[in-house]
Amino acid sequence: MAFWKTKAAGTETVVKKKKPVWREWLDAALFAIVAATLIRTFFFEAYTIPTGSMEGTMLVNDYLFVSKLAYGPRVPMTPLAVPLVHNTMPITGGKSYSESVKGGYHRWWGFGKVERNDVVVFNYPAGDTVLLENPESGDYYREVRMYGRENVMSRYTIISRPVDKEENYIKRCVAVPGDVLEIKNGRIAINGEPNQLYPHSKLNYLVKTNGKVPLMADEIEQPYPIGGGQYIYNLANDQVEAARKAPNVVSVDLYLNCPAGASPKDPGEWVFPHDTANFKWNRDNYGPMTVPKKGATVALTPQNIALYRRIIRNYEGNTLDEQNGKILINGKEASSYTFKMDYYWMMGDNRHNSLDSRYWGFVPEDHIVGKAWFVWLSYGEGGMFKDMRWRRLLHGIHSLEK
Repeated sequence: MAFWKTKAAGTETVVKKKKPVWREWLDAALFAIVAATLIRTFFFEAYTIPTGSMEGTMLVNDYLFVSKLAYGPRVPMTPLAVPLVHNTMPITGGKSYSESVKGGYHRWWGFGKVERNDVVVFNYPAGDTVLLENPESGDYYREVRMYGRENVMSRYTIISRPVDKEENYIKRCVAVPGDVLEIKNGRIAINGEPNQLYPHSKLNYLVKTNGKVPLMADEIEQPYPIGGGQYIYNLANDQVEAARKAPNVVSVDLYLNCPAGASPKDPGEWVFPHDTANFKWNRDNYGPMTVPKKGATVALTPQNIALYRRIIRNYEGNTLDEQNGKILINGKEASSYTFKMDYYWMMGDNRHNSLDSRYWGFVPEDHIVGKAWFVWLSYGEGGMFKDMRWRRLLHGIHSLEK
């Protein structure tokens, strides 16, 4: 810092040199960036609902705040990154972070833990390997199942991402560590008890008519006709009874694309753990299956190893080999495994239009970002100035569930 010194009446007076305007603006900008980064990392973060997987609780173009304090802020595992940017540079593209410095998983104290039925933002577990040309909607593992690894490698540029730079997803936590989850004909049971139903949660229904077009309420989405006077409607729970009473409607039944005890023929529709020989599961008939809990030990067999491969190898950092019916972990034969982390089961409220844990499995605790808090802005397809959803503004997630 530069100073001017002058003498006045036998005393020495120090006069501070004024900063130039550009320097004042630069200091203010740096302070704002640092403050925003700290708030975003340790307190709360803005998030946008990009798809309809959480309809009708959350809608496309809902802008909400996510609380990092709810479960405790996660210390950045990839600290060298461009401030206020997630994983890709705006405009220019390319990585917005450097992996030259990596940290382990640490979470500070929070107000609680993830609870059943919380709406949670987390890093997409299958997003550790990404198709560069289609990073947000292209699922590398699904593409490999459908077309084979060699075809995928020849068509796309494949990159990997660290945990905290994987894409952010938002779903409802339907099962916590230690829960036994089962889905029967589209209905979830946790530990043998029916899971809570929310009025705005959606499922696909088969609507049979008397041959005429059904007359539904205006707020019900347009159907998909399948012939013979039958239609598939995506209905919220609180719309089903009204649909049954609508003119020209004969019956309304849950639409199941695959019967119990069968796996879909299309590999793109296979559900986790993608082992159709040992797990005859589908999106509407799944389990029973226990969600892994930290410290719990599970027996390992060739018949159930598919459930735990990603946990052992990808999430908890071990080597895993399978040779002649034997399972080797870190080079040693193993008949059991003890989990190092808690895991969660996440599903979208729009159950038949959601890529969730049924397709890619468990969400490890180190992938948890925060808890959905409240909506601060929301608008429809007409845009912010023409289609503002005033009734959703400044509403908490729990109030929107009702």
